[in-house]
Amino acid sequence: MAQTQTFDRDDAKLVLTHVIFAFVALMIGGIAGMLQGMVRGGMFEMPGGISYYQLLTAHGVLMALIFTTFFIVGFMFSGVSKVTGGKLTSTARGLGWAGFWLMAVGTAIGTVMILANEATVLYTFYAPMKASPWFYVALALVVVGSWLSGAGMIAQYRSWRENNKGKISPLFAYMAVATMVLWYVATLGVAATVLFQFIPWSFGWVDKINVLLSRTLFWYFGHPLVYFWLMPVYICWYVVVPKVIGGKMFSDALARLAFIMFIVFSVPVGFHHQLMEPGITPFWKFLQVILTFAVVVPSLITAFALFATFETTGRAKGYKGLFGWFRALPWKDVRFLGPFLGMVAFVPGGIGGMINASHQMNALVHNTIWVTGHFHLTVATAVAITFFGIAYWLIPAITGRRLTEAVNRLGVWQVSLWAFGILVMSGAMHISGLMGAPRRTSDTTYNGNEIAAQWDPYNLLVAIGGVILFISLIVLAVALVKMFQMPKGETEYPVAEPLQPVEATPRWLERWGVWIGVTAVLIVIAYAFPIADQLFLDPAPGAKGYVLW
Repeated sequence: MAQTQTFDRDDAKLVLTHVIFAFVALMIGGIAGMLQGMVRGGMFEMPGGISYYQLLTAHGVLMALIFTTFFIVGFMFSGVSKVTGGKLTSTARGLGWAGFWLMAVGTAIGTVMILANEATVLYTFYAPMKASPWFYVALALVVVGSWLSGAGMIAQYRSWRENNKGKISPLFAYMAVATMVLWYVATLGVAATVLFQFIPWSFGWVDKINVLLSRTLFWYFGHPLVYFWLMPVYICWYVVVPKVIGGKMFSDALARLAFIMFIVFSVPVGFHHQLMEPGITPFWKFLQVILTFAVVVPSLITAFALFATFETTGRAKGYKGLFGWFRALPWKDVRFLGPFLGMVAFVPGGIGGMINASHQMNALVHNTIWVTGHFHLTVATAVAITFFGIAYWLIPAITGRRLTEAVNRLGVWQVSLWAFGILVMSGAMHISGLMGAPRRTSDTTYNGNEIAAQWDPYNLLVAIGGVILFISLIVLAVALVKMFQMPKGETEYPVAEPLQPVEATPRWLERWGVWIGVTAVLIVIAYAFPIADQLFLDPAPGAKGYVLW
């Protein structure tokens, strides 16, 4: 018998609008990515003067920035609403809608600039390549919109705490706030470079731009951006997956500690993306490499907590032996399979990240397509495939429909296709990167050089992998349509309980002022002198803008 919708209608509209917008951006970015791979692999030539680099910019911006940000905001608003009483306050919802419209307008302007070939500066938009000033205005609107959405989540969290004095906050809400705190701290860098460097420079108000400073501020933001993507994934792994497999999360306190460590350690590490750049002294690079390896600790904590959850759940169900609990996992449930495949992909992705952050090994793979392969194991797999798994229960849960076995089977095929496509594409990228194949370039023949010719089979595999991924996106589109045709009913919004009582969670983990203060101190230690050097002591002469397309 059909059951009534349990998710607040107004909240559902806010969440669903974000999620649908995210998937539209994903589909457009996916088309650009497939065409980009086919062009590089020699399978296809773009008509009408559309360049490889235009495709690369659209692919990176729409998938890495827009798809992720809109989905994260929608997902976290849904969870915060669910665990703090089942309904957002008018303040939280109003901020959510204001944030959505600012981000949507920014996305529309930025996409038009990319399609018009006025912003072919790639996802990292490095100076001195100069886009239309409206592209940078668009980026600013997206960031400010996300700030408003984060303010809505924090307002909801504060409202719950005021009404529940003395109680530990719901874990999902705590994690959402931690994610947005990280986002606020990290986006200060990109906001500073866009507002005070790129916009005045692109409008012609100033002649030159300090390239080293702009890259430093970008990577101040660029690496914690990875954790802005990953922390909502960890929310799913910690809070949702245990419920899906019929168990309880291993430790509430351990989950909160991991998220605090992500805030503290993930921002002051951007120089490991600039290890090959002049103008930054070795000491500051070394310091941030050390801090980079500190970020490994909360990831290892997460891995331990997740597999402890799997084992305790399996043994509670009566499975024996060293790995008997493995058979207890619901392999045919897309709500579990998608996130689990993301966990598996994050293992080699994390190892690749440690290689990229190691000075000597980074010298071997820097600016090769190895880095692109690593990136696709993290954001394009660990993040994206977990988001897919979330979508298969989130959309039915907020629209008052019952997830059917047919859609679940379609989802299993879709995430499996995605994982296989990434295996082909990312594997080829890693191998050809070790052979010296460059990233960020479509022409890799080097006038018929024999070494460059060895990359050709791997370029073809990259293209084949991209086609497989696009097929997965088509299956996803079919599944999304079918979700809105499923029968009325109720799909569970899975939120797990901890094994130990919530009261056992230390309250010092919620002293936000302390942890933000510790983070600020580390950022000052890691960045104050290098940025002062770039601004005042030894400033770069500056560069005029270049339009190379």
